[in-house]
Amino acid sequence: MMIVNSDKGIRAILESVQTIAAVGCTPHHGAGNMVPMYLMTKGFNIIPVNPEHEEVMGMKCYASLHDIPEKVDMVDCFIPSDAVAGIASDAIAIGAKVLWMQLGVINEEAAARASDAGLKVVMDRCPHIEIPRLFDGD
Repeated sequence: MMIVNSDKGIRAILESVQTIAAVGCTPHHGAGNMVPMYLMTKGFNIIPVNPEHEEVMGMKCYASLHDIPEKVDMVDCFIPSDAVAGIASDAIAIGAKVLWMQLGVINEEAAARASDAGLKVVMDRCPHIEIPRLFDGD
């Protein structure tokens, strides 16, 4: 299983993705709102995914990854660890390149399935922490 946890690997992922589906994105205060907003300020195209909301951050919010009409590079999971298995399968099905699980989100089975399908997997990390740490000194 290939979980990316090196600075070099995470930097390469963040340099190679443009469109990020934020699964569990929410209009409420917390990581599921603050991190996608931050990523937008860094130039990423964020697509909110949450079946409980029609709109998040002024954008259409999709019920599932399968509903997104455009190509998604990375799936960023703001959901409980046990919910990631289904999202991993959906990420594979839509042709995403990366499955990213936020801080505290750990699902070895989902990571193995995504990795076996050729996706790069980041687990228990936050791009809001990694971007300043890896790029703001550039």
